[in-house]
Amino acid sequence: MPEDIHPKLLKPYNPQETEDRLYKKWNESHLFNPDECIAQGITSPSAPHFSIVMPPPNVTGTLHVGHALGLTIEDIMVRFHRMKGERTLWLPGTDHAAIATQVKVEEGLYKKEGKTRFDYSREEFLGLVRDFAQNSHDTIVNQVKRMGASVDWSREAYTLDEKREKAVRTAFKRMYDAGLIYQGHRIVNWDPKLKTTVSDEEIDWAEEKTPLYYLKYGPFVIATARPETKFGDKYVVMHPDDKRYAKYKHRETVEVPWINGTVTATIIKDESIDMEFGTGVMTITPWHDNTDFDIAQRHTLDKEQIIDFDGKLLPIAGDLAGQHIKKARPLVIEKLQNLGLIEKIDETYVHNIAKNSRGGGVIEPQIKKQWFIAVNKEFAMGPSKINGIKEGDTVTLKKLMLAAVENGQVNFVPERFSKIYFHWVNNLRDWCISRQIWFGHRIPVWYKTGTAGKTEEIYCDIEAPVGEGWEQDSDTLDTWFSSGLWTFSTLGWPDETPDFQNFHPTSVLETAYDIIFFWVARMILMSTYLIGDVPFKHVYIHGLVLDGQGRKMSKSLGNITDPLVMIDKYGTDATRLSLIIGTGPGNDSKFSEEKTRGYKHFANKIWNATRFVLSNTADMSWDSLFAKGANAGVMPEYNAEDQAHRDALTALVVEVTGDIENFRYYLAAEKLYHYFWHTFADQIIEQKKTALNATSTAPEDVKNRKSAQRLLMEILVTVLKLMHPFIPFVTEEIWSLLPLTQKRILMVETWPQ
Repeated sequence: MPEDIHPKLLKPYNPQETEDRLYKKWNESHLFNPDECIAQGITSPSAPHFSIVMPPPNVTGTLHVGHALGLTIEDIMVRFHRMKGERTLWLPGTDHAAIATQVKVEEGLYKKEGKTRFDYSREEFLGLVRDFAQNSHDTIVNQVKRMGASVDWSREAYTLDEKREKAVRTAFKRMYDAGLIYQGHRIVNWDPKLKTTVSDEEIDWAEEKTPLYYLKYGPFVIATARPETKFGDKYVVMHPDDKRYAKYKHRETVEVPWINGTVTATIIKDESIDMEFGTGVMTITPWHDNTDFDIAQRHTLDKEQIIDFDGKLLPIAGDLAGQHIKKARPLVIEKLQNLGLIEKIDETYVHNIAKNSRGGGVIEPQIKKQWFIAVNKEFAMGPSKINGIKEGDTVTLKKLMLAAVENGQVNFVPERFSKIYFHWVNNLRDWCISRQIWFGHRIPVWYKTGTAGKTEEIYCDIEAPVGEGWEQDSDTLDTWFSSGLWTFSTLGWPDETPDFQNFHPTSVLETAYDIIFFWVARMILMSTYLIGDVPFKHVYIHGLVLDGQGRKMSKSLGNITDPLVMIDKYGTDATRLSLIIGTGPGNDSKFSEEKTRGYKHFANKIWNATRFVLSNTADMSWDSLFAKGANAGVMPEYNAEDQAHRDALTALVVEVTGDIENFRYYLAAEKLYHYFWHTFADQIIEQKKTALNATSTAPEDVKNRKSAQRLLMEILVTVLKLMHPFIPFVTEEIWSLLPLTQKRILMVETWPQ
C-alpha cells in the first residue's frame, strides 16, 4: 500500500466515528444557509431558488420511521439542488400539536399523581406542557441531525413561537373582518372525555358489533343502534318515493306512544333516506347526529339537546336524567320492553363508531357555539397570482382551493392523489377552528360584559384591547390553523421580509398521504386567500413504512423498528438507503434490520474501492482531472474501451439527474447502487487490474495504464457526487481524503454535468 494513502482508509469505514464529526463540520460551515452560500460565492443571488419547509414534527415524543423516510427524501432534494448551484433553503421547525401534546401531559399527570388539568390554574398547567414540549423538541432536533438533514438551523421555527403568534393573529383578524370567520351554533364532534371539539379528520372509525333495535313508533317501525338518544325524537322521516309510506303527507302529524308518554310526531319527506336500510323510515335526533342535523336544517325543524357535554342524559330523559349514556342504554331498553315498544332485536349488526384519535374518547356530536371558517361564502378576491382568478372576482375559499390544483399550479406526485384532494374539497363543510383546551394559540377575541351579564362589546385584533373589563375568549385554535400558515409564516409573513420575497412559493411539500386533508388542503386554503398565491408548486406524497413482512408497524405487534437504533448499528447512510430504495412516491414500503444491514456492506464497498483507486493512481495528478482552459488536456486520452465506459458514465449522470428532477428518488438510488457495486467495482476495476499492474514501458501499455487510471479517478469523483444526496456521510468522508488541493466540502461541490 503506498505511503501517501490516508491512514483512515487503511481501517474499515466506521460511521459511528464519522457522522457526528461531519455533521458538526457541515453545520459550522454555515453552508446550510443560502445566504452564506451566496457570501462564499458558491451560488449567485440571481440563481433560481429551491425551498422547502420541513413538515414540523409534533413535540409529543420522538421521531418514528415515517419521519425518517420524510427527512431522507427531503434531504435528497435539498442536497441535489444545492449542488446544482441554486439558492437552496430547507427550513426546519416543530409543531406544538395542541391536542396531542396536551393529552400526553394530562395522561402523564393522571398516571403519576391522579390529577387532571382542572387541578391546576391555566398558567400552571401550561407551564407543565411547555416543559414537556421543550424536552421533546430537544430530542427531535438531535434526531433530525442524526438523519443528516441539511436544514438551516438559523431559521428554525415553532408553530407557537412569537413570530408565528403574530402570523396567526393577523390571519384570524383578516378573515374575521372579511366575514370568513364567524361564530355560530352548528353540530360539532364533541369528545366528553377531553371536553373539546375535534375536527372530522381527527376521528378514527372503529367497527363495533352492537344490537340493532327495531322500535315501534306509532304506525311505523324504526331501526336504531342508539336507543338512549331517542327521548326527544318527534320527527319521522321517509323517502318521498317510498311507496310503502305513500299515504303519509309531508308535514302531516300523528300521535304516537313513546318512551316517556305520547308525542306528536311530524312526517318529513327527504330524499337522503336510504329506503333499503331497516324499514326505510327513521326518527331523527338533530342535536346529536350530523345527518339528522342536516335534515333538520333543510326543513327548519326544532333541535333539542338530549345528552350533556359530560355524556349524561338531560332532564328530557325523565327518570333516567343524570345517567351516563353507557349505563343508560340497558335501562332504556328495559323501559321500552315494558312499554311493548320493541318489535325485534338484530344481534348481528355491525356499525362504525367515531373515536378521537387523540385520547380515544367516543365522539358525541353536539350543537355548540363555536368559531368556524366559511368555505362557501362568496367574497371579492384580492390581489391574485392564481391562474384564472383575478383581483375583484367573486370567489369562495373552496373555489380557490380547487383552482390551485385544477390549473396545475399545485401538482401532486403521484398525480392520483389529486383526485382524493378534489373529492375532499368538494365535500368540505365549514371548518370548526375552536378547541376547548388550554394549550395552543388562544383565539384573539375579547369580550366586555355589561352590568346585566350580557356581552356589550366584542373586540378582535392582533393585540389585546386597552382598558379594563376585557376578557379573552377561553378557546384555542385548531392546531391546523397555525400549521396551515407554515410555508409563509416561517418566512416572516405578515411582514414583507427578504425570505418571503425570495423563497415563496416554496418548491415542494413532502408529506405522507394521511395528512392531505389535515394539512395540505388547509395550507392551500390559507395561502390562496391570505397571499393570493399557492404555498408550493409540488406535493410529493410518500406512503407508510411497513415491517419486513409488509405489516403496519404497531406496538401491539411488537414490530416497530426505531431508525435511530438502526443508525447506531449500521450508520445513517445504510438506514437512508434502506428507506429510499424500493420506495416509489405514494406507495407503502418495507423497512427491516436485514435490509439496513445489507446497505452497511455497500458503504464498506465504496470505502474499499476508494482505497484501491487511490493506491493505483498515486503517480497521477488528481487536480489535473478538473483542469480547465489553458490547463486542459493534461490528463491522458482515453483508449476506445475506456471511452465507452466514460460514455456510459455520462449516460448515468443524465439518467440519475432526470430521475431526481422527476421525483424518482428510488430509481436514482437503485441505479447508483448497482452501477457502483456491479459495474464499477465488480467489472471495471477487475477489468483494469491488468493494465494497472503492467510494468511494460511500451507506449501502448503506458497509454492503457494512464487511461485506466484516469477512468477510475473520474468515475470515483463523479459517482461520489451523484451518491452524495443519498448517502452524504460516507461520500463526504471519502471526498475529504481525496488528494485534491482545490476542493470545497462535497456538500457544495458542483453537480456533474
